[in-house]
Amino acid sequence: MTIDLHELDAFEAVARHRSFRKAAAERGVSASALSHALRGLEERLGVRLLHRTTRSVTPTEAGHRLLARLAPALRDVADALSDVTALQAVPTGTLRLNVPRPAAWLVLSAILPGFVAKYPRVKVDVVTDDGLVDIVDDGFDAGIRFGESLAGDMVAVPVGPSQRFVCIAAPSYLNAYNAPNIPTDLLNHACICRRFPGGHYYNWEFLVAGKPQSIAVSGPLVFDDDMLMVQAARDGAGIAYLYEAMVREDLAEGRLVSLLEAFSTPPGRFFLYYSGRRHLPTALRAFVDFIRK
Repeated sequence: MTIDLHELDAFEAVARHRSFRKAAAERGVSASALSHALRGLEERLGVRLLHRTTRSVTPTEAGHRLLARLAPALRDVADALSDVTALQAVPTGTLRLNVPRPAAWLVLSAILPGFVAKYPRVKVDVVTDDGLVDIVDDGFDAGIRFGESLAGDMVAVPVGPSQRFVCIAAPSYLNAYNAPNIPTDLLNHACICRRFPGGHYYNWEFLVAGKPQSIAVSGPLVFDDDMLMVQAARDGAGIAYLYEAMVREDLAEGRLVSLLEAFSTPPGRFFLYYSGRRHLPTALRAFVDFIRK
């Protein structure tokens, strides 16, 4: 029996994403092309691999068994091809990065112009996502996250300057309300809250007598975008907790005021992370070398 490797790759992508649309976007083909490839594979094997409904795609028992054996084999093939392409003198290909929006503004915006100028044959595809994703399962070469607490099989490389969080408010807000003296005073203020993609709110972090203190703030405004939080703070809508680099000019020019400085946490770093279990594609290797320099 002759099986097309492209059909197996199509099945692995659809079964992993449980979606023809997501698999098609990852592979750069149409969903109908993947559906046609899967039908051909199932006909040749004489067994159904996927349950398909208008709302979901799930592997059958046979599909689960095939996926368990097939996924590692396809990774081995990809690694073997990466070994070959690593011999290229000029890095090429697509570099897919998953980063939170603050990292895109504070880190990538300063790095990417120089990188693409040096490596014009590399295409950088950036997906901004403030949630936590499995970069390997979702088809990314690398991700960027704040802090170095990553899975044990990941390699972390510091990228960009140190960053610290600041608690800020506009003079107009502070003219109407007394400034907080200690972190728990924030519980009596209108705080501009941050919501993560999973739905939970971010607790603001401080150091009190050398010990971490987490404050579950509340307020009339909730955002998932830092720039909206900055603008709301400028407009006097409440107190916000943001990366200092995002409001440095506002602080210098007096549009915003820093609060609770005595309780600030130490600066941290963004880290580029990628799987240590696979050979690096040439584009990723070039990117890692670039940010290290």
